[in-house]
Amino acid sequence: MLGISARQSEWAEVIALADTHPDIWATVGIHPHEADAHPDIDAARLIAAAAHSKVIGIGETGLDYFYDHSDRDRQQASFRAHIAAARETGLPLVVHTRDAEGDTVAILTEEMGKGAFPGVIHCFTASAAFAEQALALGFYISLSGILTFKNAKDLQATATTLPHDRILVETDSPFLAPMPLRGKVCEPAYVVHTATFLAQLRGVDAALLATQTTDNFFRLFARARPTEPVTTI
Repeated sequence: MLGISARQSEWAEVIALADTHPDIWATVGIHPHEADAHPDIDAARLIAAAAHSKVIGIGETGLDYFYDHSDRDRQQASFRAHIAAARETGLPLVVHTRDAEGDTVAILTEEMGKGAFPGVIHCFTASAAFAEQALALGFYISLSGILTFKNAKDLQATATTLPHDRILVETDSPFLAPMPLRGKVCEPAYVVHTATFLAQLRGVDAALLATQTTDNFFRLFARARPTEPVTTI
């Protein structure tokens, strides 16, 4: 399991949780909603926090123009600081984007020109065109319980086209519990429902999809090490 940070006050707790078990890891980052509350967060602070061995990613970061809880310029500055940290450390960037596809792609593309960095579009709900652009930049696509919702037809169609070596599944706990548990407080165990739904959608065996997405996780988050052998498909 990968515990995601949304604000600096969570970093120590998320890392401490990761320290309790060999199969739990952490990220350090500032959610775009929290960008205004963290004006002093820069690449150097993120890099220093990422030195802990259980930190395997930078984020969650990105842009959210749906809620606009933080100033857009501040969101973009924070996003770029996280990208710089990902580039410096080699750790994957965990990207949130909502109603901000154009600026997200523009910033990722511009920053990629300064030096490559790995990453994932987490809790993917964007357009098929955005998925293609993210994949072209070398990013992975992570699908949450939203995929299982009846009104997610466009997302379901996009999910069938994603390359098998670039997909991940997630819960976004405690939010977005998948069907048939929609409305409940989400937890990591519920990822099986999203994975099973995705396997059926793609017409593959659930065990195969589980192996593929597990392999993809360890390929992307290279600092993590499985405690059991992982078979590459």
